[in-house]
Amino acid sequence: MGPRLLFAFALLAAFALPASGESLHAGDLKLDGPLRARAHAASGRSRIILTLGPGLSPEAMVAAAGGTLGRRLPLAGGWVAEVPDAALDMLASDDAVRSIRVDRPIKGTLERTGATIGSDWVHDTLGFDGSGVGIAIVDSGIAWHDDLTPDHVVRFVDFVSFQPTAYDDYGHGTHVAGIIAGSGLDSGGRRRGIAPGASLLVEKVLDADGDGFISNVIAAIDYAVANKDTLHIRVINLSVAAGVYESYNTDPLTLAAKRAVDAGIVVVSAAGNLGRSPAGSAEYGGVGAPGNAPWVLTVGASSDMGTAARADDAVAAFSSRGPSAIDFTAKPDVVAPGVDIESLTDPTTTLYRTKAGARLWGSIATATAPYLALSGTSMASPLVTGTIALMLQANPALTPNLVKAILHYTAEFKRPYNALTQGAGFLDARGAVELASSLAAGTPAARSRRGDPSPWSGHIIWGNHRVGSGVLDPDGTAWRTDVVWGTAQTPDGRAITWGDACADSTCDALARETDGNPSTWGVTTSAGAIVWGTARDHQNVVWGTECGGGDCREIAWRANLPRTAAPNALQERN
Repeated sequence: MGPRLLFAFALLAAFALPASGESLHAGDLKLDGPLRARAHAASGRSRIILTLGPGLSPEAMVAAAGGTLGRRLPLAGGWVAEVPDAALDMLASDDAVRSIRVDRPIKGTLERTGATIGSDWVHDTLGFDGSGVGIAIVDSGIAWHDDLTPDHVVRFVDFVSFQPTAYDDYGHGTHVAGIIAGSGLDSGGRRRGIAPGASLLVEKVLDADGDGFISNVIAAIDYAVANKDTLHIRVINLSVAAGVYESYNTDPLTLAAKRAVDAGIVVVSAAGNLGRSPAGSAEYGGVGAPGNAPWVLTVGASSDMGTAARADDAVAAFSSRGPSAIDFTAKPDVVAPGVDIESLTDPTTTLYRTKAGARLWGSIATATAPYLALSGTSMASPLVTGTIALMLQANPALTPNLVKAILHYTAEFKRPYNALTQGAGFLDARGAVELASSLAAGTPAARSRRGDPSPWSGHIIWGNHRVGSGVLDPDGTAWRTDVVWGTAQTPDGRAITWGDACADSTCDALARETDGNPSTWGVTTSAGAIVWGTARDHQNVVWGTECGGGDCREIAWRANLPRTAAPNALQERN
């Protein structure tokens, strides 16, 4: 965590339309909060995402506004442009314009790690390494390293400088790639990645300083969707994030993530590193976009406390807590190790040059230290991404929602942490892959008999409720790709079901609550479908705007930061 860490969320009220006494501009309804303020000030220039009606082109209107047109975002129906703030009202008043959003800045947010989450056991015992699974890494690029062979990177696309050859001038993407798929060659296998057999589509969206714009990320996500079949893309890793300034239902970044999920791709996003105030107290409401969206699998960070044992694991103090700003959704989904994660580096990168104290030598003599130890939810996210690759190798039929459900169900829920701090719990890669395998084999989706030492939560967080406990039914309506996580019914009006009843008395031995009492294995609805939980078994995760759902004592909200603190940016520093 560096000194330049900044994260500002303005209160929803701050982005309301002008109060009485202020002039209401004609185009205010089409502008997001930051752009409304800039349109009224009319004193600078803004980089925007301009959305028009079908078949229309913005060249003439942007030129007339004194602006410069940038890249097209075809799947989003938009264009990037830079225009004078004085012209924002004129553009928004045009009937052809549907919306104008600020192109927000983004930031880039294993030795004992593999043993802690159980991925080493998966490699050595089950033989899964992510082979056949394509992963899109949306980050700062990738540099050559002994631990990455040409077979790893199947394609490189540069959305920053449009260079044809792979490179990484910042170093963040290389570190992330090593966590996911590094072979561990330079460390004698000790710093092996979670899914060393996976193939990588590397998409560069951050520059040498770790800066970028959401339009870069949108273009990268859409590229992965367009090429998912050719490159076998099943997962997108986003160890980058932006501030939350509107609902996930209208934000072009979160909607790009939804297009990917709708296409059957799991989108994994870092939660952010804003879980504590400058004074060190816990703060809530700091999860960045697109991790605020329910269709995204959002990852917070834990610390293994320097040991491979799980008993002493703790949530990292910096890890962003939920709920999401504006929509107040339950986040994160899970936490995974994100403190002092050892992975790949290159001497030409910014991170290598500026973090001399984090450099680590390998077991093979080289002129430079080939590894760095970095901390952040940026490091936790690829651990989950690699785990998902192992799950998909074990069971290619998994949908994004079922992947999330398995990760929730097998996570270890640790007290005294609440669900807005740890989500469903601490990642258990071993349990997740075993459960994915058992579902593929058609066996009961209950506790493994292989002796996994980590207790499974037996719950999922559906919407804003932590519910359980049942046996996962792979045919449940909740796992359909057209179902938004947390909704009450499918688009065609069917009830959401996700569980099944235990077939015999072994259920009682397969899963128990953390207090040792037997789990409740579901109730039968009038339609005969099995749904999880009873009234006793439901726990409201999100307090909401008036704390109606739970205890609101000692809650500090990121929304209360001064407006002068980087009002448009989330900057996630390692």
